[in-house]
Amino acid sequence: MDTVLPLLSKGVKSCHTGQVTAPSGSADDAQPTPKRPRGRPPLSKDRIVAAALRLVDEEGADALSMRTLAQRMNSGTATLYRHFANRAEVIGQVVDHMFGEVELKEDEFAGLAWEQVCEAVARGMFEVLGRHPNAAALLAEEIPVGPHALALRERCIAVLLHSGFPPPKAALTYATLARYVLGFAIQLGTPSSGRDEEVPRKASFHDLDPTRFPATVAVADSLPVALETEFSFGLELLIAGLTQSLAGKLR
Repeated sequence: MDTVLPLLSKGVKSCHTGQVTAPSGSADDAQPTPKRPRGRPPLSKDRIVAAALRLVDEEGADALSMRTLAQRMNSGTATLYRHFANRAEVIGQVVDHMFGEVELKEDEFAGLAWEQVCEAVARGMFEVLGRHPNAAALLAEEIPVGPHALALRERCIAVLLHSGFPPPKAALTYATLARYVLGFAIQLGTPSSGRDEEVPRKASFHDLDPTRFPATVAVADSLPVALETEFSFGLELLIAGLTQSLAGKLR
């Protein structure tokens, strides 16, 4: 009898089929399936993008990597890869998030001339990049094609087309305007753009030898030119040139 019980507990082998039949048991004998421990709250795309932008703001564009971003969010890289295929996709979303910060409503475009629209778009982008100077370098990595960037481009180009710009020139105008803004915005993230350096640099122009640099000394009171002033002056020239080009005076 003692030798039969172990066999019954393991099952009985049928002499006809050769299969082992498990013994029937009560419901109380069934072991409950252990539940998985609850993990961290799921990360949304918006949270990841916001964290990536903060990382760039604080540490610079080069600091943005999938590993660093995951560490910043107390998560693993696998979690990020569920939302983004690679770093380039994260950058694309961060860039588009910044374009979404450009506060230009569609109805504001309706009553503006194309010159005013170009100025508003340029200043709007420059203002946003001024809040995120370290992120300007991200725009140089690829052409923005996110929904916010596309919407801004669409509105501006639509005004240009409606104002008589030929399609190639309308596309070129917007591209040039965007590159102009980007060129100045990248300088916002450099140490030399700080106003704390302005006084020592101004003094250096006054201390030049007037016999060797008479022209520079003559305008020393106006040097160095503030970056924002350069931006505004150049933007006026750019729009003035476009006005003459549209009138056929430039090719």
